[in-house]
Amino acid sequence: MGFKVAFIGAGSIGFTRGLLRDLLSVPEFANIDVSFMDIDRRNLDMVTELCQRDIDENGLSIKIHPTTDRREALQGAKYVFCTIRVGGLEAFATDVDIPLKYGVDQCVGDTLSAGGIMYGQRGIAEMLEICRDIREQAAPDVLLLNYSNPMAMLTWACNVYGGVKTIGLCHGVQHGHHQIAEVYGLDKKDVDIICAGINHQTWYVSATHEGRDLTEGLLEAFEQHPEYSRTEKVRIDMLRRFGYYSTESNGHLSEYVPWYRKRQDEIQDWIDLGSWINGETGGYLRVCTEGRNWFETDFPNWLKDPAFVYDAEHRGEEHGSYIVEGLETGRVYRGHFNTINGGVITNLPADAIIEAPGYVDRNGISMPVVGDLPLGAAAVCNVSISVQRLAVEAAVRGDDKLLRQAFMMDPLVGAVCNPNEIWQMVDEMLVAGEKWLPQYGDAIAAAKERLSSGNLIPTREGNQGAARLKIKTVEEMQQDREAANKNAGESDKGKDREKVTQE
Repeated sequence: MGFKVAFIGAGSIGFTRGLLRDLLSVPEFANIDVSFMDIDRRNLDMVTELCQRDIDENGLSIKIHPTTDRREALQGAKYVFCTIRVGGLEAFATDVDIPLKYGVDQCVGDTLSAGGIMYGQRGIAEMLEICRDIREQAAPDVLLLNYSNPMAMLTWACNVYGGVKTIGLCHGVQHGHHQIAEVYGLDKKDVDIICAGINHQTWYVSATHEGRDLTEGLLEAFEQHPEYSRTEKVRIDMLRRFGYYSTESNGHLSEYVPWYRKRQDEIQDWIDLGSWINGETGGYLRVCTEGRNWFETDFPNWLKDPAFVYDAEHRGEEHGSYIVEGLETGRVYRGHFNTINGGVITNLPADAIIEAPGYVDRNGISMPVVGDLPLGAAAVCNVSISVQRLAVEAAVRGDDKLLRQAFMMDPLVGAVCNPNEIWQMVDEMLVAGEKWLPQYGDAIAAAKERLSSGNLIPTREGNQGAARLKIKTVEEMQQDREAANKNAGESDKGKDREKVTQE
């Protein structure tokens, strides 16, 4: 079975390596063509060397083709995996640090809130260029599998404006599925779920075990769990208020709604600093920075570690390889995918990108109708969809008025900032991101004039937020290499992924 897979943004070590392992664990895929593309030649070469070592030690004859030329990588590709972060850590730092001056305290800043909206502006501009290259270079029936955030915004832009069929993929549903099973003392495979909503705000509207409904006792089960009662306070409170558990981690979820990070002196009440993902201020930026520094320093030792094993036992939970397997072999796979709604969730807008259960086989990807979400859950999603729609249209048009409206409608930004503060914050973020925002040339020039006028609203310059931790040095990380390696994986979404079973 022969076809080509292109990885765009392949320099993300944990994610690229894991996705390739998952893909090449399918016996029929032993002779596929693989291309890696990244703008960072050094990272590209390191990831290629490590992944090629894995391939060779698994006895496959595949030779990865690495290139910094995107059009070359895409030529003839039937499947494109996208894991880009436009602007890298330099831009990411502005997504976290500038909003902090205005009191907007984010844990991640890659999906909603000020950081997620600006990340979307950079990402959409680049994704539309990627889509153009895909249309011109890839196979006619190409499928774009997008893992980049902000998931909904980028997937929305690619489908509507990029002219490329795009499915957005995330592992939040799988992680929460594990948690629900764990609080009941069950195996994940024995708990059936229906999860529906929008990416990072997807709701477990059904959870059953041998026909028994698990949703009614879920709040008590989480409140009594020795770990989650401490680390998932926001998710548990949302479960208490809305009646359903939400997919995303404590830190992520806390910045998507207006209630948990609006007052700096209350943030500590809702988070846990045992792990960045539980709510640490700028936590994801910290681990990304540490992970990059660690990988660049420790790379020779990675080559000494055992190679990844390509087999069913070691295959991860990411949906991408299972989608390709279903389409190519006809084996049925059930997962949760991000796609244009089109009536799948009947009380969310038809044009929005929703996350819901889907089935894959040789006939394609099928999304059965879920119906209405519970009213409260739908209301939370609809607020975020309004922000996403404004942000997508702003990015496509280069319209800073729509961009500012997206900021105003964002739940956390609106809870913390007044309109004048929002206008000035957007000015600062546009200017800081100038080299990644080609569509905003005129708006950035006007923003520079306003910022240089001297008539500015006072800000909290140097504000570190409620719970910001120091970035570890390489020397500090060397004291626990196992933890540093885990951190390097998490820094590009390569979290621990358990085995997936097909249904």
